[in-house]
Amino acid sequence: MPIELKVDYKKLNSFFADYTKNISKGGTFIKTGKPLPIGTQFLFKLTVPQRTSPFELLGEVVWSTVEGEEPGMGIKFVYSDDSQRTDFEHVVEALMSDSLGVELTGRLLNKSLKS
Repeated sequence: MPIELKVDYKKLNSFFADYTKNISKGGTFIKTGKPLPIGTQFLFKLTVPQRTSPFELLGEVVWSTVEGEEPGMGIKFVYSDDSQRTDFEHVVEALMSDSLGVELTGRLLNKSLKS
């Protein structure tokens, strides 16, 4: 049976922070004391405020840890093709621009691309 993982963002700014730090690089970190085994693929649903339907992407666990202050797992998004990646990025960037303004969005995204 396919695994489905749902991550809910209660505040849009939390999603933007994760996006500029992790998601724009093709993945994210999920804090959990029960990480899935490395190599596990699953349907990843990101629910964010101001969006009627969640983002749905295929994810794969690429690393995990149960030790330290932040146990969890690193997730790589598995895009079906470049157009799916581009579509996801455009939707998120438009959402950011509408909420934060064009100038701040540009600065945040440029900074994240350099890190």
